[in-house]
Amino acid sequence: MFSIGDFARLGLVSVRMLRHYDAIGLLRPAHVDPATGYRSYQAEQLARLNRIVAIKDLGFTLEQVRAILDEKVSTEELHGMVRLRRAELEARISADLARLRSVEARLRTIETEGHMRTAEVVLKRVEPVRVAQLAARAASYQGEDIGPVIGPLFEELCRRVAAACVRITGPGIAHYREEADGSIMVHACLPVNVAPGGHDFEVVDLPAVETAATIIHHGPMEDVGPTFQALAHWIEENGRRSRDLAREISLHCPDDRDEWVTELQIEVS
Repeated sequence: MFSIGDFARLGLVSVRMLRHYDAIGLLRPAHVDPATGYRSYQAEQLARLNRIVAIKDLGFTLEQVRAILDEKVSTEELHGMVRLRRAELEARISADLARLRSVEARLRTIETEGHMRTAEVVLKRVEPVRVAQLAARAASYQGEDIGPVIGPLFEELCRRVAAACVRITGPGIAHYREEADGSIMVHACLPVNVAPGGHDFEVVDLPAVETAATIIHHGPMEDVGPTFQALAHWIEENGRRSRDLAREISLHCPDDRDEWVTELQIEVS
């Protein structure tokens, strides 16, 4: 089982959201410790969480979400809801369109349930690396909040590193830190071989990860949900516990986002 914090990270939602869903009976934890009150969740509950988030982000109230889930709406019917909602959202600002893309990614995640590629997970040590780094804050770990932050961060970091005539020695790395208020510090990194100081970017040493569960994601990061869930199932099936948010290693980033190749690394114990 997963703690509420681990389950929130793997489901790409906030702990506060899970607590609220528990309070209103929409998504109960699989187990609550009678002594401590600590909530525990199972990987299979990600299926219901996907449906809750997808339907809610289409504009339905939580009471409507409950009614729709009770009626066991099919994936095809959910796709129909998305198409209708798309027509309404086309006139809205880009932030609303980003949210809709996130909904579609959740639907693609739902379609892969039962076909998780857990055999592709590799357990390994991740070596320390010196990086040039820029950081910015995102409202949450959800894709519609992370995407508009990480992309511009990497663009600006590349510009500054090039202006400093610093050679990049490896693929880009994104890593994240959850803050006390639920926001996320987003870090864009490029491996370099220079001393800290004297630049308009940080130069820091990312520590080694002694044991990381890793998996390769193919395609845009908007569609990373199924890959995260493959990791979740592997971690649970192998008796491991996740210890932090994932690192994302950009192995191949051509102009065609469908051709992107990204390695996800989650520290486990």
